[in-house]
Amino acid sequence: MSIARTWAVALVGAEGECVEVEADLSNQTPDFRIIGLPDKALGEAVQRVHNACANSGTPLPRRRLTVNLSPASLPKQGSGFDVAIAIASLATESTMDAASVASTVHLGELGLDGRLRPIPGILPAVVAARRAGHTRVVVPHANGPEAELVEGMRVLAATNLAQVIAWHGGEIAIPDDAPVVMAGEDQPVEDHLDLAEVIGQRDAVDALVVAAAGGHHLLMCGPPGAGKTMLARRLPGILPGLDDRAALASASIRSLTGARVMELSRTPPFEAPHHSASVAALVGGGSRVVRPGAIARASEGVLFLDEAGEFQAAALDALRQPLENGTITIHRSGASARYPARFQLVLATNPCPCGDYGIRGGTCTCPPAAIRRYLGRLSGPLLDRMDIELTLARVSVAHRGAPAPETSTAIARERVAEARARAARRLTGTPWRVNADVPGTWLREGPAAPPPAVRRPLDAALHRGALTLRGYDRVLRVAWSIADLGGRSQLSAEHIGRALYLKKGLAL
Repeated sequence: MSIARTWAVALVGAEGECVEVEADLSNQTPDFRIIGLPDKALGEAVQRVHNACANSGTPLPRRRLTVNLSPASLPKQGSGFDVAIAIASLATESTMDAASVASTVHLGELGLDGRLRPIPGILPAVVAARRAGHTRVVVPHANGPEAELVEGMRVLAATNLAQVIAWHGGEIAIPDDAPVVMAGEDQPVEDHLDLAEVIGQRDAVDALVVAAAGGHHLLMCGPPGAGKTMLARRLPGILPGLDDRAALASASIRSLTGARVMELSRTPPFEAPHHSASVAALVGGGSRVVRPGAIARASEGVLFLDEAGEFQAAALDALRQPLENGTITIHRSGASARYPARFQLVLATNPCPCGDYGIRGGTCTCPPAAIRRYLGRLSGPLLDRMDIELTLARVSVAHRGAPAPETSTAIARERVAEARARAARRLTGTPWRVNADVPGTWLREGPAAPPPAVRRPLDAALHRGALTLRGYDRVLRVAWSIADLGGRSQLSAEHIGRALYLKKGLAL
């Protein structure tokens, strides 16, 4: 046959689209061309495929070979099309089963010796193939466990090109090559940290539990050594485990970063970038391939910015839109990528550069201009998007007896799970499952809206300018989380008052 077809997947951000790879053999001057908007790395596949086929004992036909990647308007990037191009090209003049080739998705990079090399993004690519109705996929041997996480797919984890040809019915000798291994961690390191280790910060622990129950964003301000980092690192431990959808989404992002994915982790991810991180490091970017940033890697989990006052103001303000939308779209001159950004933001900052401003027993040596500049990096619009603003004091007691059982991570996780289940029952019939996702209109005017007498303190704070309307809605969300933790089905003035205190330090 002179024309052969197979499939590959083009990744655009965290989403994939199936690409039909067509190879045509014609009686013209021998040549090998790839068309269909390939990038430079994909254009270099001509030489990789030519040498890999020759070294596998199946040289390409010595005629004009044209490979088209359709749809041609979709940008294609990277070396993950190598195997599909090689199989389609060889199928134009071989004994391979045309139906088998045409119904299979091929992913992977080819080495010059014909071995299949692992590539990033296998998991989202296989998910895209399954969503498009495909049931067979070829991947490099090192990516095999990752591809097998997608249900309903028959996976061939091939070591070399000869194995793929034989799988499609081609007659070829299969060399005994050692598979190319993939470097990196099998799974992210999971710290086993317990809330019982936190000393002297009972109010902060309670606020952390409220934040976990409703998925709320949290700001902690206090002197060095008050326990801000200690508290933040224990937040993932009290969050409920990820469901199938969230675990698959989190693993797909890890796959795009090049990490090894051997199983679906149910632990919410925890990202803590250094304060020198740039805007691109936080939101993602790149000149040729748009890679996910820290907020995408933290999706379905926690993004912790320690020493928030040391971050660039532009980097912090770049978080404002993802906090509202739950997604981040990165535009570049030649590409546009969309990533999930459903993370829980935790900020920790000192009150001033030296950390002693307004602290009992401390002596601040910072000039007023330095304090204003330091705290000014946390802009008003960003602070308005924080649900809980917590001020911590230094711990005054260094020792204690046995830890109180109600402050342990196990007990807190159980309370959070019960509160989220209560919220999910209340939100039955709506697209939301946690309080942080509920829009303000539904909170103020929906069936669960509090009566005027209950929300009177909140209305008064809005009237005197202590709250914006966005802050008003956020206080209502926190109040519902407090009510869920207390097992209440209706909001009371007590819940509103506690939520106002956690947001602005306001008392009734």
